[in-house]
Amino acid sequence: MITVTEATATAVTLKRLSDEGVSIWLDDLSRKRIASGNLAELIATKHVVGVTTNPSIFQAAIGSGEGYEEQLADLAARGVTVDEAVRMMTTADVRAAADILRPVYDATGGRDGRVSIEVDPRLAHETAATIAEAKQLAWLVDRPNVMIKIPATKAGLPAITEVIGLGISVNVTLIFSLERYREVMDAYLAGLEKAKAAGIDLATIHSVASFFVSRVDSEIDKRLAKVGTDEALALKGKAALANARLAYEAYEEVFASARWAALAPAGANKQRPLWASTGVKDPAYKDTLYVDELVAPGTVNTMPEATLNATADHGDIHGDAVTGGYDQARADLAAVEGLGISYDEVVGRLEDEGVSKFEAAWGDLLDAVATSLSSKGVEGE
Repeated sequence: MITVTEATATAVTLKRLSDEGVSIWLDDLSRKRIASGNLAELIATKHVVGVTTNPSIFQAAIGSGEGYEEQLADLAARGVTVDEAVRMMTTADVRAAADILRPVYDATGGRDGRVSIEVDPRLAHETAATIAEAKQLAWLVDRPNVMIKIPATKAGLPAITEVIGLGISVNVTLIFSLERYREVMDAYLAGLEKAKAAGIDLATIHSVASFFVSRVDSEIDKRLAKVGTDEALALKGKAALANARLAYEAYEEVFASARWAALAPAGANKQRPLWASTGVKDPAYKDTLYVDELVAPGTVNTMPEATLNATADHGDIHGDAVTGGYDQARADLAAVEGLGISYDEVVGRLEDEGVSKFEAAWGDLLDAVATSLSSKGVEGE
């Protein structure tokens, strides 16, 4: 266990980050993390006020089998389908995490203390099925502090509106482009308008928009390296931050609009930007780059534990690092385009790959659970 002195020392930077208006969420969950008390410890000592999950996270957790043996045996004895088994295990973890975070949820009026769970990634291009799945997940978890993750695909946009309109809080995921981000905010406002018309208390609805960061640099840096000129190489590591900063500019514009002003008096909550994919993938960059340089009020940064620990240890939180950088951000993206690297092509590819990666992780998870159920079934005969 961490001592009080050690906890105080490691919490200074994270407290500074929180004081700047950034909510720290953990981008990971497992049965072991819950049962061992680790999640509760991170909340107590490292200012963690939320949890995000995705198919890859569950594939790593449940695929290991650790902590799931008893539930797997029970599910095998009942003869459930693989899909049902996966949903029973994932929703059980999310429910338990939501209970651990409930005091944070209550203390922040629902702003934080959130746990996100994603709709089946195989439904990313099916609007009606995504809506049905979101409703089912909200019912299965049955906690006020759950957020249902819906991907920001074209089919996902009307699903976001419909689900928000039902009063269900949503984490919109896999956002890479500025144009799509504006469409996401439009879908959220349309959902609030539907909810208001239906007489739902808007104060009970919360949403975040998960804008992915490191993957943008990974893709654009690869292309800059191919160009190979000094000008191109000088732009490495700049595109992702520029993209995120311009997303925040768009957020400021939308939530200062007349449309928002008509909803705010009814208790509506702004849809906060959430910086996702904040683990640095290029070892040449500082491991806290996408935390230090994306500090802005009213945002969420969801971090893998390695990034959380790195930030606690040597993060450099120097106040708002976003709002003064819009002109430079535009210049950086324009310079990338000027080298023949298409922004639209890059972000379109990243969205397609993001959906595909989550589908593949979900498939691997289903395969692992199918194997476990089969072996438990044989042993139980």
